[in-house]
Amino acid sequence: MKLVREITSCQIPPDTSNVGLSRSACFFRLYVAGASSRSQQAIVRVHELCRSQLNDDYTLEVVDIYQQPLLALEGRILATPTLVKIHPDPIKRMTGRVSDNHDFFRNSA
Repeated sequence: MKLVREITSCQIPPDTSNVGLSRSACFFRLYVAGASSRSQQAIVRVHELCRSQLNDDYTLEVVDIYQQPLLALEGRILATPTLVKIHPDPIKRMTGRVSDNHDFFRNSA
């Protein structure tokens, strides 16, 4: 598991070649609103789900929309938390309460 640096630029989908992903690794971006307890719970929950579903073979970027509002705009984020699975294709989104959604993680690994 790797938590990537604070994001300063955004491409949808991003160039994941520079974050050291293996062919099977998943790349997720989690948009949160500040350091609220809801945001912290979403971050912890995503890590838990990724560990259980993907065996730590993932990379997660966390974007605070208050710190990076343009990234939220570019990502067309309307609500938080929003989890976006960017790699591998297809791109998927989960908005609201991050739950144990097996369909979201299916075909990710």
